[in-house]
Amino acid sequence: MRLEGQAAIVTGGASGLGAATAAALASAGCKVAVLDINAEAAAKAAATHGGIGIGCDVGDEQSAEAAFAQARAAHGPARVLVNCAGIGTPGRIVGKEGPMKLSAFERVIRVNLTGTFNMLRLAAAEMQALDPMEDNERGVIINTASVAGYEGQVGQAAYAASKAGVIGLTIQAARELARSGIRVVTIAPGLIETPMFGGLPDDVRASLSASVPFPARLGHPSEYAALAMHIVANRFLNGETIRLDGALRMAPR
Repeated sequence: MRLEGQAAIVTGGASGLGAATAAALASAGCKVAVLDINAEAAAKAAATHGGIGIGCDVGDEQSAEAAFAQARAAHGPARVLVNCAGIGTPGRIVGKEGPMKLSAFERVIRVNLTGTFNMLRLAAAEMQALDPMEDNERGVIINTASVAGYEGQVGQAAYAASKAGVIGLTIQAARELARSGIRVVTIAPGLIETPMFGGLPDDVRASLSASVPFPARLGHPSEYAALAMHIVANRFLNGETIRLDGALRMAPR
């Protein structure tokens, strides 16, 4: 897809994977709307590349619809959506305090899976009305899963289930939206250097890095962004979940 002048939306765009991807899209000439639960952080991140920042709760129908309307008013209908918003609250199915609170499980599903679908459905509706480009392409939707969607560790019940749901949605959505010229591809990152790793002790970081076969380090958000940009450019990538993990396979713990 030719990106110059196209509108793009990135959820979770105030930090980490989303911020790196929003910056890459802007550098390619896109008009980028950065969506984040933290409206102030979204505006600050967007200001670095001339985009707009919008506060949005991806799991809420009205909040998402309002965010899309605001982005559309500023930049026009989106050609690209990258879903990076997510949370990773840990918890055992049965812990020392008893069974996991159902509300804790539901919260992770609401953000990671329902939120992904919420944004996907709204983006697809906008993209369907756009004029087709080369190969009759109208838009690209990139979702973010995790290697935990394949190899969930102990204490990751909600997170693993949510990311497995995103993986399962990928081929279904790609098939359904194919007639409209909309591609759907998912990236499943492994251990990436995001803010949640920032406070870890050096020995823990070293252990995590050593668990990656090659290269033996944490991944960089820029590497996620580079893959997202390739997905946008390569029209024959569709309906696939791509692991970005340095050949990592998660151990049970």
